[in-house]
Amino acid sequence: MITKYNIFLDDIRVPTDVTWVNIPVDQHYSVVRSYKEFVDLITLRREVPKYVCYDHDLADPVGVFGILALRHNAAVIGLNNDEIPYNSYNEKTGYDCAKWLVNYCMERGIKHPPYIVHSMNPIGKLNIESYINSYNRN
Repeated sequence: MITKYNIFLDDIRVPTDVTWVNIPVDQHYSVVRSYKEFVDLITLRREVPKYVCYDHDLADPVGVFGILALRHNAAVIGLNNDEIPYNSYNEKTGYDCAKWLVNYCMERGIKHPPYIVHSMNPIGKLNIESYINSYNRN
């Protein structure tokens, strides 16, 4: 039975695909593809992971269908494209996952676990690292 676990958050890749940062590949990872899967896994396990590998940009298939549904419903009721309420859609990213896990750790009075950000998005990578490092410094 595996009691400690690692998370690999990425919408497309698996750990062995990532060669531009040093991810410990001799470990088992629970691969999660979305914010929901990330939160659900940690909530189900009721403990923080031993290690987290973050991607920033996550494709959100529900979001894609949500946008299509917005367009369809707008057409049905006669709205123009510029009247579609796109702001009602909020795509979750790896940054949102990091913020959620920091809050989860804060509620338990523990540090965020060791992590690496393997995102190809340099701004997203910096945002995740800055947020976690700021929390762990306190």
